[in-house]
Amino acid sequence: METWRLLDTGVRSAAENMALDEVVLTARSQNLVPNTLRFLQFSPPSALVGYHQAVEQEIRISYCQQRGIDINRRLTGGGGLYFDETQLGWEIIASQEDPRFPRQIEKLYETICQGAVRGLEKLGIRAAFRPKNDIEVNGRKISGTGGTSMGNAFLFQGTLLVDFDVETMLRALRIPTEKLKDKEIASVRERVTCLAWELGYVPPLAQIKAALAEGFAEAFGIRLEPGPLTPFEEDLLAQRLPYFQSEEWIYGIRRPLDYRREVWALYKSPGGLIRASLIVSAGRIREALITGDFFAYPRRAILDLEARLRGAPAEIEAVRPIIEEFFAKGEVRIPGVTPADFLRTIQEALEKTTYTQHGIAPEEANYVFCVVKPLAEIRRCQALLLPYCAKLPDCSYRYQEGCARCGACCIGEAYELADRYGLTPITIQNFEHLEATLERLKREGAEAFVGSCCEAFYAKHRDDFERIGLPGILVDVDSTTCYDLGKEQDAYAGKFQNQTYLKMGLLEKVLARVGRNGQGG
Repeated sequence: METWRLLDTGVRSAAENMALDEVVLTARSQNLVPNTLRFLQFSPPSALVGYHQAVEQEIRISYCQQRGIDINRRLTGGGGLYFDETQLGWEIIASQEDPRFPRQIEKLYETICQGAVRGLEKLGIRAAFRPKNDIEVNGRKISGTGGTSMGNAFLFQGTLLVDFDVETMLRALRIPTEKLKDKEIASVRERVTCLAWELGYVPPLAQIKAALAEGFAEAFGIRLEPGPLTPFEEDLLAQRLPYFQSEEWIYGIRRPLDYRREVWALYKSPGGLIRASLIVSAGRIREALITGDFFAYPRRAILDLEARLRGAPAEIEAVRPIIEEFFAKGEVRIPGVTPADFLRTIQEALEKTTYTQHGIAPEEANYVFCVVKPLAEIRRCQALLLPYCAKLPDCSYRYQEGCARCGACCIGEAYELADRYGLTPITIQNFEHLEATLERLKREGAEAFVGSCCEAFYAKHRDDFERIGLPGILVDVDSTTCYDLGKEQDAYAGKFQNQTYLKMGLLEKVLARVGRNGQGG
C-alpha cells in the first residue's frame, strides 16, 4: 500500500497559507516530496479572492482592515471566501501521473471529493458531491473546492465549514448589507450548512481531521503517515512569503481598470461568471481584464489571453481569431467555459463603446443590458416592466399592479415616463409573472420591451430572457438588491421586503429613444 504524507501546517496567516500552497505544489512538481494531504487553518480571519478576481470587486476592504481581517489571493480560481478559525482547509497535492486521478478536470473534482464525503460519513453526516465542485448535505453546501496545477503536479483544495459566522462573512465579502437582520442571515442558512448545524455540536478538531484523513485513505487506497515540511519547503517558504504578503500579489495580479473609461459585460456560463472589462481608444483594445469565479488550468492562462487582446482592433471579427487560436491547441482547460463564452462576453463589452450614438453617455453604458438583440437593433418598445421592490415596502400597491403616483417612490415617476413615451407600465411581481408577461407580449406582437432590474438578476436569468425571445433593454437599479442581501429566493417568489431605486435619468434616455412617442417611434 502506497504511503502519502499527512501534513498539518496548523494555524497560520493567510499569506503563509497561500505561500505554502505554492511551496508544497512546487516541491511535488519536482518530485521532492510524496503525494500529500494537507490540513490548514487561518488566524487572523481572512477574506480570500480567487486567482482570477479583483479584490476591489469582491472584498469590502475597509471593513476587513478595520476588523483585522487579512486579505489575500488564492492560487486557485473560484469565488471569494471568508476563512476564520472555525473552518478547516484540506488539500490534496499529488502527481498528475497518478492513475487514481482522471485527467479530465470534472472527473478529477468528483474523484477527490469522494474522500471528503467518506470522511464526513465517519462524523455521522451523509454528504454528496454536487457538480461542478461542491460537497453538499441535503442540498446545502458544506465544502467548496477547486484546484490548480504546476508542471506534472496538481493542488486540489476544499474548505470544510465547521462553524459559520454568517454576518461577518456577508460583510467581508462585499455584500453591501446596510441593515443586516436575522432574515438575511437566515437566507444564507438555506443554502449553506456546517458541522455545528448538522450535528448540534462542534466535534474536537482532532476528531474532524482524523475522520477526513481516514476518508481520503479509504477512497484512494493509501496509508497516511504524518510528516513535517522538508528543509527544501522551509527554505522556499522563507523566500516566497514576502511576495505573498505584498500588494503586488494581493492586489496587482487582477487590478480593476479605470472605471471612468472601461466598458464591461458579464456572462454566467455553466463554469462560472465571466466579466470582460476593456479600455478602447483609437479603435483598438488598449487594456483587457477578464475576471470571474471560474477555474482555469494553467493558472496564468487568462493573463496570457489578456496580453493577446491588448492592441487588437476593437472589432469582434478581429477578436474572434485571437480567441479561437488561443484555445485551439487544447493546452488551456476551463471547466464549463467555452471559447464562445469569452467571445460573447467581449463582443457585448465592445458593443457598449457604440452606445454614445444612442444618447447614452460612456459612464452610463455599463448599466444597460440588452437581451436577444443589440441596442442598435431595438427601435420600438411597447411595455415598461418595473420591479415591485422599487415600491415602498408598506405601499398598498407593493404586491399588486398599479401605482397611486403619490410621489413617495420612483415608481410613480416611471409610470409618468411610460405615459409620456407611449409604453404600457407593468409592475412585475415575481419571476413567473415576468415569464408570463414576456410571453404574452410576444404573442400580442410586441416588438420589444424596456425593463429595470439588477445586474445579478440579468446575469442569472439571461438564458430565460433569450429562451422567451422577446428583445429588450434592461436598465440597472441603484442601492442594495435582493442578491446583495442573499434574498433572491424571496424576490423570486415576490416576497422581498427591502426597497430598490430606479436609475431614472438613464431610464428616461432609453425610453426617449425606443418609446412609441420618442425619437425611435
